[in-house]
Amino acid sequence: MSDPLAAAKPSVETGGLLPDKRQVAASFSRAAQSYDSVAALQRAVGHELLASLPTTFVPRRWLDMGCGTGYFSRALADRFPEADGVALDIAEGMLRHARPQGGARHFIAGDAEHLPLTSGSQQLIFSSLAVQWCADFAAVLAEARRVLQLGGIFAFSSLCVGTLQELRDSWLAVDGFIHVNRFRRLEDYQDLCAASGLLPLDLESRALALHYPDLRSLTNELKALGAHNLNPGRPGGLTGRTRILALVEAYERFRQPQGLPATYQVVYGVLQKED
Repeated sequence: MSDPLAAAKPSVETGGLLPDKRQVAASFSRAAQSYDSVAALQRAVGHELLASLPTTFVPRRWLDMGCGTGYFSRALADRFPEADGVALDIAEGMLRHARPQGGARHFIAGDAEHLPLTSGSQQLIFSSLAVQWCADFAAVLAEARRVLQLGGIFAFSSLCVGTLQELRDSWLAVDGFIHVNRFRRLEDYQDLCAASGLLPLDLESRALALHYPDLRSLTNELKALGAHNLNPGRPGGLTGRTRILALVEAYERFRQPQGLPATYQVVYGVLQKED
C-alpha cells in the first residue's frame, strides 16, 4: 500500500496550490489539544451537515472521514446507536486525542484520496470540513463511490472561494504574499460532483460569519485550529511589526457593530450511490 501521507501531486482543479499533506497532518496533530476549545464554526457546520441527512436513512455502517477530535464520531454514534462506526483521519495526533473518547469502534489513520477500506463496506461516509485539504477531490469522490454500498450516502461539508475574504483583502493591501489558505470554487465542486457517478441529492453553499473583538483573536483561533496558512508560497519567517500594524489598520475597515467579521463560504453536499 502506498504511503497515505505522500506529498500531494499538483491538481488540475487547484493548480497545485493546496498544501502538502504532511504539513496538513502535522499542523492538525499539533492542534489536537486546543482544537475543541475554538471549534464553534466546525460544530455549527457539522451539525448542519448531520441535519441534512435524510430522516429515514439509518445506516448500519458509517465512516467519519477526517474525524479530527472525534466530536462528530460521537454524534454519529448517538444518532445511529446500532451502527458500526469507523473514524479516520490523516493526523495521528487527532486520532490519539479522539480514541479514548469513543464514538467509533475503529480508529484508523488514512487519506481520503486512498481510503484503506474494503469496497462496498460502508453505508454512510460523513466528512465535515476536511476535504478542502485534499488536492484531488475527484479522487475523494471516486473513493467514496468505491467504498459505499448501493444506496449509500456521502455527506460532506467544505470551504470554497470567498472564505476569509476580509483577511485576504486586508493582506493584499499590505503586501503581495500568500497569507490565507486557498480553496476551490463552488463551480469546481459542482462539476466534480456531477462527473463522479454519485447522484447529488443536495449541493449548495452558504455564508457563515463569525465576529471577533480584534484581529489577534481571529489569528489565534486559526492557529489553535491548525488551520492557519498552509499554502505553498506563504512567506517564511516572522511577520514584522510594521506589516502587522498595517494589517490591523486594513482589517479595521471591515469592522461591524458585532466586531471584526470573518466570513466562511461553506459548501454542503449530500450524494448517493445509485449503481
